[in-house]
Amino acid sequence: MNALHSFWQVFFSFLFVALLTAQEAEDRHLWLEEIDSERALAWVNAQNQRSVTALQQHGEFQGLYNRILAVLDSEEKIASPTIIGDYIYNFWQDEAHARGIWRRIPFAGYFDESIDWETVLDLDELAQKEGLNWAYKGAAFLHPTFDLCMVNLSRGGGDAIECREFDLVKKEFVRDGFFLPQAKSDVAWIDRSTVLVATDFGAGTTTTSGYPRMAKIWRRGTSLAAAETLLQGQETDVRVEGFVIETPERAYVMAFRAITFYTSQKFTLADGELVELPMPLDAQLVTIFKNQLLIELKSDWEVEGALYPAGSLLSIDYDRFLQGDRRFQTIYAPDARASLAQVATTQNYLLLNKLVNVKSELHRYALQDGAWISAPVHLPDHGAISVVATERFSDRYFFQCADFIHPTTLYAVAGENQEMRVVKRLPHFFKSDHLQVEQYEVASKDGVLIPYFIVFDRETKLDGANPTLLYGYGGFEIPMQPSYDAVLGAAWLEKGGVYIRANIRGGGEFGPKWHRAALKENRQRAYDDFIAIAEDLIRRNITSPDHLGIMGGSNGGLLVGVAFTQRPDLFNAVVCSAPLLDMQRYSQLPPGASWMAEYGNPDIPEEWAYIKKYSPYQNLGKEKKYPQVLFTTTTRDDRVHPGHARKMAAKMEELGHPCYYFENTEGGHGAGVTNEQRAFMLAIEFAYLHERLK
Repeated sequence: MNALHSFWQVFFSFLFVALLTAQEAEDRHLWLEEIDSERALAWVNAQNQRSVTALQQHGEFQGLYNRILAVLDSEEKIASPTIIGDYIYNFWQDEAHARGIWRRIPFAGYFDESIDWETVLDLDELAQKEGLNWAYKGAAFLHPTFDLCMVNLSRGGGDAIECREFDLVKKEFVRDGFFLPQAKSDVAWIDRSTVLVATDFGAGTTTTSGYPRMAKIWRRGTSLAAAETLLQGQETDVRVEGFVIETPERAYVMAFRAITFYTSQKFTLADGELVELPMPLDAQLVTIFKNQLLIELKSDWEVEGALYPAGSLLSIDYDRFLQGDRRFQTIYAPDARASLAQVATTQNYLLLNKLVNVKSELHRYALQDGAWISAPVHLPDHGAISVVATERFSDRYFFQCADFIHPTTLYAVAGENQEMRVVKRLPHFFKSDHLQVEQYEVASKDGVLIPYFIVFDRETKLDGANPTLLYGYGGFEIPMQPSYDAVLGAAWLEKGGVYIRANIRGGGEFGPKWHRAALKENRQRAYDDFIAIAEDLIRRNITSPDHLGIMGGSNGGLLVGVAFTQRPDLFNAVVCSAPLLDMQRYSQLPPGASWMAEYGNPDIPEEWAYIKKYSPYQNLGKEKKYPQVLFTTTTRDDRVHPGHARKMAAKMEELGHPCYYFENTEGGHGAGVTNEQRAFMLAIEFAYLHERLK
């Protein structure tokens, strides 16, 4: 028996090596996926040195870097508020606090500039003391006392976090308190001595996407190994998570099992038992408000003779729903050009942020005698709206308004009369009085009208010579709304550049159907939309291929990667940041398997058949002429593997296509952890754009 066992061990080892060798023969750059290997890092360092040396020589670089860093470090930034009990908390970075300080101020003091902030945790001090490059990743607070929290810390800015219990009275970590080592974890408080935790509990407790596959109840004074399992999923699921919804009336212990990125089972702990909430797998459990279960639909739902359309927000009494009642109220139902962008709650109000043709409207709802009564929130300014902070134990909340050329304004609302006042307006970080914003639309390849925003000088000549930057995303139902981007304004718009923001399919501009129109086998529609906008800009003589650049990050990096490999004739610059590019292997690089509901599974021949038609890495050609692309990523990006950008750059050079490459050593799924790191990468990108598109 032992001899037979040894034989099969040797056989499967040989088979694994043979398969790996075959894959490496097919992909000559597979070794670049080894994030921290000596060989891979030597390649990264050589690429960084070559690219940085070349781009720093551009006359714009130093000025751009200084200007961008000044914006990022500015004391005039809005201190984004989080309402926690009687305090406003904020995480702040500037020249004196490179890694940042987590700080707080009494609620009333937030409106009084004479009152100083109190530092709760200094990340620079902690990093120096412990010799680790810590980045702050938020905190989970104990309700309703707010004297304890779980602080999330990341090494280098990645998604994996270390969770430590923190005493907010003493402003120090709790000795022998709750602690979770580095993993992709989630923690929620049930009570002072109990937390709900999903993490890597050891062998076999994570999914193929790299997330927790079980949620447990962990009691103070016991080991993590002794925690009681609340919910366990399958290895092929995306993740399992537990959470607690705190309301003034009661607390609800919940959990979900994400089967795919868009489908999940939802559960509630009722009378000591975990009970599944019977609703469509693709519906979103938004929250519970005044014991009303709020559900957002992603597809049409017919139940007990009633049809509720995709994009609707429904409500029903939580207890009656558990007892079998399915008589929902419709709070919101979309139309063809509208969608629900955000839902937030205070003690007595439900706030709905709606998008109408990619423009925001804020509405306030109250539940009176079992019926929803709505009223618009009348805003003094126009632009994109975002509710930035609410509190469930009062009716205080903050929201902000902004557009491309008017600085962000933060408003506070409070009191029985819901009085509104301006808290702070950003200064004009760039000259914008000469700029105007228009919204155009163009028919895509299949005839569907695709809107986009354009920001340009009123005196712009339609001569095809304007340096133009086209930005897009087009995925995961995320809408691309107007926003005030001080860096973009200072580094591009103020210098005469034209800026375009695309609202292509795959995004959330017009709700779930707009998103689903570009899923899986229909993914090419998003790329056709983007290309149609580029062609429209050229047709209108706003720009020309020599002066047209594109930019995108993450899924947007995939977008621009497809665009320049399919239509290299349209562009002269490509900023491809933190990108997905090798779509044959994306699902094997955690957490890529979690996105198969968006793109498809490349291991299934029928699905690879449509993925391979657009996968940038597989579609690079030796005979084609490509623009000199700039790839950027970070070594510590544990959301989109840096191997995508590395391999794409290496393959382009192998095929004789020059490109630039820059990889920051830390930063997670972004440009860096400190403002200096972010400013450096942004200066590299904009110096490149000015060089290529002038």
